[in-house]
Amino acid sequence: MTSADWPLWEVFVRSRRGLSHTHAGSLHAPDAAMALRNARDLYTRRSEGVSIWVVPSADITASSPDEKDPFFEPAADKPYRHPTFYDIPEGVRHL
Repeated sequence: MTSADWPLWEVFVRSRRGLSHTHAGSLHAPDAAMALRNARDLYTRRSEGVSIWVVPSADITASSPDEKDPFFEPAADKPYRHPTFYDIPEGVRHL
């Protein structure tokens, strides 16, 4: 297998100050172990990350931007899911 045939991997990095992983970019690698090493070298050179996820791009399923209104319509009629009907106490963090 040549490098042109390597699968595409999506890279997610959790920063030192963050609680969640964010998409950092993509790279090609022959396997997950090499994708992790390459992601570390490419996306955390300045020690800004504490955790890395690599996911094969072929395994990601996403909604279509063209169908955003009908796809997300059922959530619009459930306002109780949003924290707008109650006060959050001052001592509560990360809600």
